Formats: sequence, C-alpha cells, structure tokens
Amino acid sequence: MALSKIDAIDTDIEHIDQEKYLRQATQYYCALEKPLKYGPVVETLPDLISALHREFESNYVNIEMVNHLMLSYKSNPKEWRKYAKFDRYTYTRNLVDAGNGRFNLLILCWGEGHSSSVHDHADSHCFMKMLKGELREKRYRYPNRATSSEDQQQHQQQQQQHEHGEINDHELQEIGDTPIPVNDVAYINDNLGLHRVENPSHADTAVSLHLYCPPFDTCSIFQDNGKKATAKVTFWSKYGVRTKPTEQ
Repeated sequence: MALSKIDAIDTDIEHIDQEKYLRQATQYYCALEKPLKYGPVVETLPDLISALHREFESNYVNIEMVNHLMLSYKSNPKEWRKYAKFDRYTYTRNLVDAGNGRFNLLILCWGEGHSSSVHDHADSHCFMKMLKGELREKRYRYPNRATSSEDQQQHQQQQQQHEHGEINDHELQEIGDTPIPVNDVAYINDNLGLHRVENPSHADTAVSLHLYCPPFDTCSIFQDNGKKATAKVTFWSKYGVRTKPTEQ
C-alpha cells in the first residue's frame, strides 16, 4: 500500500537526526525580535519547561517556536529564585532542566562586575533571556571561520593586510556591544560569532535564563590574541541543589 504524501512527510520527520538537524540550522538561523503573533502564551516557568519538552519531542524542532517560547515567558522571581545560586567570586551556571538530553535550560547568576570569558557554543543554539538586572553582550567575529561570502572577502583582505604587517588577523575582532534588559532575549550561534557576557553593574546582581540545544559538555574559550582552549561545561547547582565536585 502506497504512503500518502502526508504519511511520507511524517515518516521522513521520524527519521530525522534531531541533533544533526539542530546543528545544521545554526547555518541560517538568526533569531526573532518579537514573539510570534499567533504563538502560544507562556505564563509561568513550569509552563515554559513543559512547552519546551513538547517542542523537542519531535525529531524536527521548530527553532522559531523555541525562540518564541523564550520571548513569551515573563520573568517572575518567585518561580526561579530557588534555582538562583550565587558565588562571591564568579558567575554560576545552575541547571533547571536537562531536557531529556535534547536541551539544557539553565539559570546563570552574575555578581557585581562578573563576566564570562570569550567563548563559542560548540555548534549549538544559545538563547539568553534576562530575568533580573542587565547584562552586556560583547560579540566577536569567529577567528578563521568565514560564514558568508562577505566574511570570506573580509577574511582574505585581513590576511593580505597581515602579510604587509598592517594588522594581526589572529586578534579578536569585536563586532557588537549590546545591552540586554529584563525580558529581552539574545541569541547566538557559532555562525554568528563568539561572545563575552558581563554584568556591568558594580552595585546590582543579574540573573539570566539560558537554553542550549543540543546540549554540550565542552566549548572553546578564547584569549584576546585569538588563542583558544577547551573548557569543560560544569554546573554550580542542579535543580536547586548545590552540586558536589564529583558531580560537576
């Protein structure tokens, strides 16, 4: 018996490798600025988590809907306070939901003046929503990684200039510096560049909600001269409970 067109599409979707599909989607996805006009409304953090699980049940993930859900949720400290664990000396990464291995939802807590290193996202999607305070995202071109014909041309020009001693093309090139206020969502993937996130305030803390898909165990961190190293991804707490060194 021949499959109908709809059945054939469903069969194709069932055989999609979700992780491979998500990584390929970073080659073209840039982000929504506003929630979808006819998308569902997310009123609570538990609602957001449930909606994300539904989106990731299928091998085909509508990344625009994931973006919409992150934009739609409005910060409520009563819902996320139990996950917000601070450290005096550095920002913390606190696991809220492991997404059945298909995504990670984290709350990051930033003390006064805390910042991350410049880092990539291991060819995954990164959504960052502000829950409290304000962060600044400094974005950099990914060294030696041409992502478009325009980038390729610029990279060739930089190589020619470097040969003549004009610039050091291994140095990180800043391409953006953007504030992220409460309830805004920033999005980045490696095709769009690297970034450093910092709390510019020396008087107030900040809290942000991050979604990574697919989840990753390591990423690359970069020095100003473009030299990179591999860093292990760890969690300061899981599900509101402080982790032990052996669990990190």
